[in-house]
Amino acid sequence: MDTRTKDADPVRVLDVSSADYRRVFELFLAGTDEKPVTHARLGELVATLPHRRVLLDLGAGDGRTTAYLARSFDRTVAVEPSAAMREKLAVTCPEAVILPDRLDRAQPPEPADLVHLSHVLYYVPEADWFDTVSRALDWTAPGGTLLVVLQNPESPCMRMAAHFSGVRYDLAPLAARLRAQHPEDDIALEALDLHYRAPHLAEAVDVAEFMVNVADLATLDPRPSRAALTAYVQDHFARPDGGYAIGHTQDMLIVRRPLPS
Repeated sequence: MDTRTKDADPVRVLDVSSADYRRVFELFLAGTDEKPVTHARLGELVATLPHRRVLLDLGAGDGRTTAYLARSFDRTVAVEPSAAMREKLAVTCPEAVILPDRLDRAQPPEPADLVHLSHVLYYVPEADWFDTVSRALDWTAPGGTLLVVLQNPESPCMRMAAHFSGVRYDLAPLAARLRAQHPEDDIALEALDLHYRAPHLAEAVDVAEFMVNVADLATLDPRPSRAALTAYVQDHFARPDGGYAIGHTQDMLIVRRPLPS
């Protein structure tokens, strides 16, 4: 008989179509300030656009941010390869044209005034980041803006992921390469300070497991144990009030295309 405890098991590989993923994702959303902080900044950026005809959301997920942005645009196109996410996307953002393709195969119908590529590059080999973002830039209309969002490599969340997997994502080299290749564009890299908070250790560990899934855990042999993850959460994220807080600062790469002279 298997007498192992849950904490002795390896951390789970969470598939986006699974019930486990949906449960911990909802836990994360309930405890983080990500949506209000990020949406406020997105609203500021949208207000600076000279035109708001078309929104293109690449890797739109369940559509919550897509729906927030879509209110400001005449038309919305969303690319989402996951069938499970597309079901939610169609309900959350029914007015959107939804393309079921991977980014390397997508063919949006027209250029967009805002192209949003948020938390997608985790699933793209780093060697392909520049080509992927260059495709997104090709879909950005003159005077439009491309936004690329990813976890900051020095955030507590990403330091945890690096501790257990060795993975480290960083938009800075990509930003430097884009500046060299596209000197006509206005390119900036900024950080948004975000925090997830949980009242209990079990919930904090479940969300920490979700966070370390930014790495391809299926390739790790052995995968780290839940016990090791629990100890890390206790050591790094416990608060004096008995709760837990995990910082997950995210970087936003902003590429503004010039209007024709």
